[in-house]
Amino acid sequence: MTVPTPVGDARISWYRAAAPSGPRRVLALGHGAGGGVEARDLRALAAALPALGCTVALVEQPWRVAGRKVAPAPKTLDAAWTALWPELAAEGVPVVAGGRSAGARVACRTAADLGAAAVLALAFPLHPPGRPERSRAAELLAAPAAGLPTLVVQGDRDTFGRPEEFPAADGLEVAAVPWGDHGFAVPKKASADGIGQAGTLGTITTAVADWLGGTPGG
Repeated sequence: MTVPTPVGDARISWYRAAAPSGPRRVLALGHGAGGGVEARDLRALAAALPALGCTVALVEQPWRVAGRKVAPAPKTLDAAWTALWPELAAEGVPVVAGGRSAGARVACRTAADLGAAAVLALAFPLHPPGRPERSRAAELLAAPAAGLPTLVVQGDRDTFGRPEEFPAADGLEVAAVPWGDHGFAVPKKASADGIGQAGTLGTITTAVADWLGGTPGG
């Protein structure tokens, strides 16, 4: 589905809930600044969650739809996400705002104003690699501070912030992904230990599915 926004056309790929009664919720997921909706974690969730009664909407920002290689400023990303939100909410069921990396930042910044039911942050970039003093914790904490349940799913090799670096806060949960980097890829030695790529994606989808069961619409 192509959706016009003030900053260009966005695109939503729908993965509809398989339940006969329709979706219990919609999980809207934006992509990062270094890639699109083909990211392994986004695809894994789109494949797994519809069978559990959750419609997944993978959202491509206008800059990706237009074929540009560099993401625009945060306010431009937020403007596009805000403009397409009515399409995401058209089902009339609770919408969980989410995304990976830069997409997670967009979700956190806008969720309260848009009326999201909760926030899912995949590979949240807590700080630039090697620069923990440039923390984005305040941006992340905006959602739980507004009373929105928030789940961070973070690889324990993520140079943008490891799970133990995240602050404790009411309403904020952090699920660690063993061996995962910022893209949730795992090294060869992890596979030798029995933790392959498929197992890592299974860890992500299970953590998200379990958490969604306790959010509005669950």
